[in-house]
Formats: sequence, structure tokens, C-alpha cells
Amino acid sequence: MSSECVSETEGDLFAAPKDHSLAHCVAADLKMGGGIAVKFKQVFKQVEELKTQKAGVGGVAVLKDDQRFIYYLVTKKASYDKPTYDDLTKSLTAMKQHMIENNAKKLAIPRIGCGIDGLEWPKVKSILNDVFGTEGNFKIVVYNFVPK
Repeated sequence: MSSECVSETEGDLFAAPKDHSLAHCVAADLKMGGGIAVKFKQVFKQVEELKTQKAGVGGVAVLKDDQRFIYYLVTKKASYDKPTYDDLTKSLTAMKQHMIENNAKKLAIPRIGCGIDGLEWPKVKSILNDVFGTEGNFKIVVYNFVPK
């Protein structure tokens, strides 16, 4: 019995409450040259720190930002590759493990994997509910960016 732990809202992900960790998808090469990844790189920098973590596909790299974490879900090998639902699921599972270990219950994300990467949101949302809806009382808020 999986419960819905994912809710959606409109607005700017970077305006999410500071008690929410953030996550987005990246390639293992950590180029972050397109989509929302560019903004993550500008806001949180520390790309060298991420590279030292050597997260592979299906893994997650993590930065600490005050009281929250910034998760870089490694869902593909190179920037020009496309992720698979399987690799996304593995990355989300790795992130969940880190969240449990660090008692991080709240997460704010964009529609991960659905922009440039081309994954379908209904499938991704279902994976999120499968991974996070089982245990741990997680609250995931998806920010749908609506250009003004």
C-alpha cells in the first residue's frame, strides 16, 4: 500500500522553504549546462566538491546547505545522454537512503527528468510515490515552474 507523498505546486523551486532539501538530475560528468541544472550550479556552486564524490549513474552526490541538503541525482553518464526510468529509480533510492540517515523528511524538486531529459511526468511521479511512499513519512513538493 503506497501512499501519495508527492504534492505539486506552482512557483520557483529556489523559493522553497529552507527546511526543504532540493534535488535535481545531472549527468555523471556534472557539466550542468542546460535546464534547471544551470541555476543549481549558479546558486550552490561547489562543482569540484561534487566531483570528488565520484557518484556514478544510479547514485547521488550531495552538498550541505545550512540545515538542508542539495541532491544531485546522477541519472545518466554524459550530458548528452538520456536517462532511463531504471537509473532514475536507483538515484532516488540512493537519495532516500541518505535522507533517512540524516533525518531529512522534506524535499522540493522540479519535475525531475522531465525537461530536457524527456521522461514522462506521470511515470516519474509514480516512481517517486513508489520509492518514498512506503515508509519514512516523506513530504515531496514538486515545483512546476510557470513563466510569468
